[in-house]
Amino acid sequence: MKQLKRRTLFVLCFVGMLVVLSGIFCVRLVIHGQDWASSSVNWNAYSSGKLARGTIYDRNGVLLYDCETQTYGEGKLLRTSTLHLVGDQQGNISGGAKRLFSDKLVGYNPITGLNKKGNKLYLSVDSNLNQTAYEALDGHAGTVAVYNYETGEILCLVSAPSFDPTNDKQVQAVADGDSRYEGAYINRFFSSTYTPGSIFKVVTAAAAIENLDTDNFTFHCTGSYEIGGDKVTCPKKHGDLDFGSALAKSCNGAFAQLALELDGTVLEEYAKKAGLLDSMTISGFPTAAGSFEAAAPGTLDLGWSGVGQFHDQVCPASMLTLMGCIAGDGKAATPRLDHKISSPSGLPVRQGKGDTSTIGWKPETCEKLQEMMRNNVLQTYGQEQFGSLPVCAKSGTAEVGSGQDPHAWFVGFVDEPEHPYAFVVVVEHGGWGSSTAGRVAASVLKQLDQED
Repeated sequence: MKQLKRRTLFVLCFVGMLVVLSGIFCVRLVIHGQDWASSSVNWNAYSSGKLARGTIYDRNGVLLYDCETQTYGEGKLLRTSTLHLVGDQQGNISGGAKRLFSDKLVGYNPITGLNKKGNKLYLSVDSNLNQTAYEALDGHAGTVAVYNYETGEILCLVSAPSFDPTNDKQVQAVADGDSRYEGAYINRFFSSTYTPGSIFKVVTAAAAIENLDTDNFTFHCTGSYEIGGDKVTCPKKHGDLDFGSALAKSCNGAFAQLALELDGTVLEEYAKKAGLLDSMTISGFPTAAGSFEAAAPGTLDLGWSGVGQFHDQVCPASMLTLMGCIAGDGKAATPRLDHKISSPSGLPVRQGKGDTSTIGWKPETCEKLQEMMRNNVLQTYGQEQFGSLPVCAKSGTAEVGSGQDPHAWFVGFVDEPEHPYAFVVVVEHGGWGSSTAGRVAASVLKQLDQED
């Protein structure tokens, strides 16, 4: 009888442990099942180490990549201009959708398991805009991005140089280190940092608005500004300037003086408040962090840092988000790459909510910058190149070393509820920001306006 009781107790304990362990497994299955299903060791989802389930489209349904057949969309320009969004066959481009959204593409459901063909992923980008942007770069390395700062959807994202992943000669040339394709595996929008040049004057301007009397600011530009026996130079003599025209004319001397009045620690604080010094995450991909060195008070280095030179470095993704936040009075949707996901039968797949990005600048400061950046376009860049879109912008010409052409920047946003777009353009060694990068931005924005 005692033996029977012991056996019964053992069975009950075993059943209890089985129930507990089964419960733990079910909980872990719900939490981690998607990750397990999309793991590269899952032979049902991968073939020869490559994702073999799901299909990737642009926002309008243009095929970019079929994971099952491992084939790209039709057209050399389409494939080249969207390569960094999709990823290459060898897996060298880490920020592509095949990797970022592998858990969504495999088509896993905790109740039904894997579906037969995987899901349909519609990226937020318009492939026509990408092709326009890539052509507008005209062979230069760099990046172009446009996003909706209310929804967070990235409508255009190009990184160059790129290559046609179906062209074996180009693929081999990249692998061999051909100088024409230097850095082709890098998505410059996510992973690069650049000297910002005069686009950083937006940060200096924000710090000045909140800490100095900018309403009564005046400066007389003679073409240079002397600091301790050295000079911060301007491309031309701007003459008498107030605060607004100093930004519109992008006067180095005026902003060097502001930097000295503010001090390097204040400029660093405002760069950090702007989100330019930290990494951010876009659709699961971490971006590069920027940097700012607070130079000693009263020095030439401090003057140049307020102009966007010295050791200043920013990531295009962070600058794009800052532009959205200025347009949104201090906050904006965080950029993202997914538009929608559906099952093979067309049923929508549940997606997480988008995030919101904020900066530590006052709403009134952002409103003042909106006015000043709009004035930049009207007074300096010319509204005609942007058609009817009320563009607010700042250009940058970033010196990167003797004997090399400067990097060209053009950043900003459209200040209109019907067109809530922010943009960033970097043309490496492209020369003047307003003419080179501004032209690229205008090409993409005008097409976007026509498609709306």
